[in-house]
Amino acid sequence: MTATIEAPIATTFSLSASAAKRILRITADEPAGTALRITVKGGGCQGFSYGFDLTAERTADELVVERDGATVLVDTAALDLIAGSELDFVDNLIGQSFQITNPNAASTCGCGTSFSV
Repeated sequence: MTATIEAPIATTFSLSASAAKRILRITADEPAGTALRITVKGGGCQGFSYGFDLTAERTADELVVERDGATVLVDTAALDLIAGSELDFVDNLIGQSFQITNPNAASTCGCGTSFSV
């Protein structure tokens, strides 16, 4: 009999190069240490919605993700919902926006700001 060992759920969150570049542009005129905070709240057309805020304050229960000098803070309570996700910044004909590619989302809304699991 062969035992199968399942890998633990990833508790990571990553940034694309384009997201890091955009965060640096946004925070360039902000106080030193300003980061982009990502939250997940109940609501939105799919059940949960992403929130994006700039902050210079940090709490002990946040995951700190850095790339190329840009910093993102993620509440560890939200990691069950967004573990393994990547933040990207897209600039296309529809417009410019941060988008989260979330492998845990069963469905997302058309604009990508809300999701269900």
